Amino acid sequence: MSTSEPPHLPDGLEEGDLLDADDAAEEIAKDDDQPMDEDFDDLDEEEEIQLQNDSVAHFDAHTDSIFCIAQHPTKPSIIITGGGDDVAYIFDASVPQAISAPGGERQSLAPLQKLDGHTDSVNASTFTLPQGKYVVTAGLDGKLRAWKNDDGSGKRWTYLAEASEVQEINWVAASPNPEHENVVALGANDGSVWVYQINADDQGSPLTIVQAYYLHTASCTAGAWTPDGNLLATVSEDGSLYVWDVFVTGQAVVTCTAGDARFEVEGGLYSVACTSSLVAVGGAGGHIRVVGLPQPADQSKKNAKGAGASRQPASSAGQLLAALQAQADGVETLSFSSPPLNILAAGSVDGSIALFDTAHRFALRRHIKEAHEDYAVVKVDFVRNPQRGGWLLTSVGMDGVVRRWDVRGGTTAAGQGFLQEWRGHRGEGEGGGILGFVQGGGGSRIVTAGDDGIALVFQADIA
Repeated sequence: MSTSEPPHLPDGLEEGDLLDADDAAEEIAKDDDQPMDEDFDDLDEEEEIQLQNDSVAHFDAHTDSIFCIAQHPTKPSIIITGGGDDVAYIFDASVPQAISAPGGERQSLAPLQKLDGHTDSVNASTFTLPQGKYVVTAGLDGKLRAWKNDDGSGKRWTYLAEASEVQEINWVAASPNPEHENVVALGANDGSVWVYQINADDQGSPLTIVQAYYLHTASCTAGAWTPDGNLLATVSEDGSLYVWDVFVTGQAVVTCTAGDARFEVEGGLYSVACTSSLVAVGGAGGHIRVVGLPQPADQSKKNAKGAGASRQPASSAGQLLAALQAQADGVETLSFSSPPLNILAAGSVDGSIALFDTAHRFALRRHIKEAHEDYAVVKVDFVRNPQRGGWLLTSVGMDGVVRRWDVRGGTTAAGQGFLQEWRGHRGEGEGGGILGFVQGGGGSRIVTAGDDGIALVFQADIA
C-alpha cells in the first residue's frame, strides 16, 4: 500500500499527542546467541541445531497443519486442536512421569477424543464460558459443530448439534458474559457475524441464533469480546470496525469504516483486541487504530431504568483516540496487558513486536525489531498471572520459536526484556512455523499449534 502520507489524526489532536518526541521509541535488536562459524562442512553440528527440542511432551495425531488451538477454562490441561486434516482432537497436556518407549523415543500424548464431521479444514475452535460445558469446532466448510461434556471431567464429549449458515468460518470466540452463558460468536468469509447460544436442554434448537449481522462488505477477519462479554468487536478486509451491543439493543454502538479518512487503513483490518474502555484494531502496512468504547452505566441508574440502560455513551465512545504505525507490515495480533500495567502489544508480519503505553497517549515504548527475525509474528498474549503483575508477554512466529518477554519499562532482563525461548517446531522456511498457542492456568505451561502438524508442550518457569 502507499505510505506517502501519514495517518490522519482526529480533530483536536496533534501528531505529538500520539507519539511524543519525549517518548521516543526504544528500538531493540534481539540479542541472539553468537552465530556459528560459517563452517558448513560440519553438518553434524548444523543438524543438531535443527533438531533442538525444548518441549516436555508432544501430540502428533494430526496428519496436516494444526490451524487452531483452545484451552478448557477450568481445566487448563484439556486442549483442543483443529487442522487441515478436517478433524479436531481433544487431549490432556498434563505431562506424565514417563512417556518414553522402551527404545528411548518419546511417545505422543494420546487423544482423548476425535471430533469429526467436517468436510474441510477445522480452522477455529473454542470451549464455552464460564465452565467449558461445550466445545465448538468451525471450518472452511462453513459448519459450526457443538459437543457436550458428558461428566464434567472435560475428557468425554458427545456430539450435540450443527449449524451451517455460511460458506466459510474464519474465527470463533466465546463470550465471558456471566449472564449469558455458553454463547459463541463467529465471523464468516462473506462478512457476516453470527452469535449462537448453546443449550442441550433445548432439544428443538440446541444451537439458537442470538444475533446475525451483515454490515461488513468483505470477509470478517477477526472478532473479540470486551472483558464483561457485553460488547463484541469485529473487523473486516473492507477496513471496517463494528462494536455490537449483543444482548441489550442488538445494534452496533460503534461504527468506523474506511469512509472516514482518519480511520481508513488501505488493505484492510486483520486483528482486534478489547479492554473495558478501548478497542484496538490492526491492519495492513503496520497500521493500528484505537477507538473508545461506551461505558457501563452507574449501577443505580441501571437499577432505576432497567437493563436497557446498562450502557451509556462516554465522551470518547466511538472516537478515534490514536492512529499508530510503528511497524512496516501487517499487524496480525494484538494483546492488552492486565492492570496495573498499561501496555498494548502488537505483532507484525515484519517479525517485530511493538509496545505502546496506553496510559501515556499510546507512546511507543519499545520496538523489538527482530523479535522473530524476519518471520511473521503470529500471536502475542500477556500471561494472566498476578505474581508477575501482567508484565510477561509470550509470542510465537513462523520461525517456529516461542519467546517470552518482560515488557516493563527500564527492565534489566537480558538488557532488553527478552527472557527465554523454546524451540522444537520446524521453522525458518522448513515447512512449519507456529500458528497459535495457549498458556492458561497461570502461564507455566505453553501448548503450541504447529504448521508441521504437531502440538508441543513447553514447561515455563515463572516463579
